[in-house]
Amino acid sequence: MTATTGPDHGVPHRMGKITPLAFALTVGAAAFVLVSFNHVGLSWEKILGGGPGLARLVSQMFPPDLSRLTPVLVSLLETFQMAVVGTVLGIAFSLPLAVMASAKHAPHPLLRIGFRGLIAFFRTVPDLIWALVFVIAVGLGPAAGTLAIMIDTIGFCARFFAEAMEEADDGPQEALTAMGAGRTGILFSAVYPQVIPSFIATGLFALEKATRSSVVLGLVGAGGIGIELKVAMDFFSYDLACMIIISIFILVLMVEQASGWLRARVL
Repeated sequence: MTATTGPDHGVPHRMGKITPLAFALTVGAAAFVLVSFNHVGLSWEKILGGGPGLARLVSQMFPPDLSRLTPVLVSLLETFQMAVVGTVLGIAFSLPLAVMASAKHAPHPLLRIGFRGLIAFFRTVPDLIWALVFVIAVGLGPAAGTLAIMIDTIGFCARFFAEAMEEADDGPQEALTAMGAGRTGILFSAVYPQVIPSFIATGLFALEKATRSSVVLGLVGAGGIGIELKVAMDFFSYDLACMIIISIFILVLMVEQASGWLRARVL
């Protein structure tokens, strides 16, 4: 009697064969991480040695100083206004840039590459650098911070808007093309209706991001609560700094909760 071979119940194959190049890159990456740990000088001695200084700082922060609550709240409102206006402007400019950066909708591949590069440039440069640029261009104050948030929002939103447009269903677009619809008609009738939920979600995430970013822009003179925090720290008014930090935390938390509530209701 011939024995029959049963089904293979071995462990499923999960990894392909590692090539010499992949092995070398993995070893190189691991070595770089280890060297980086050594280069930054982080050690348990330094961490534990900083404990007393941290405890002294925390003791000087409490109880928070409420003597400047009103001007701090005014600056906090200015910070949120910068975030809102910068986000709205950034989203508005992101829509046409996303069309030009989309593989399906850009008029020419070279234009797509160019606009992709521009969006990546906006996203790569830190918002503090943009704030410095606009402080030089338009002067100190919230206008510089708003423009910096706008550019940062364009870099964030335009990328995701373009990707959402590329993932839209081709069926309605092909049907409209067969009927003789133009590029603009296809965008507004077949593409945008599909991707509006994604646009809303991305825009709300951008507002959360802008709210957190706008806090630190005041450190370079671009308006908002950051300048209040910098002055408090410079004058060693840690109790006042604590009150400002708590106010910032409450603002960011409220924006995140409101954003999450809107996403749950709209999407």
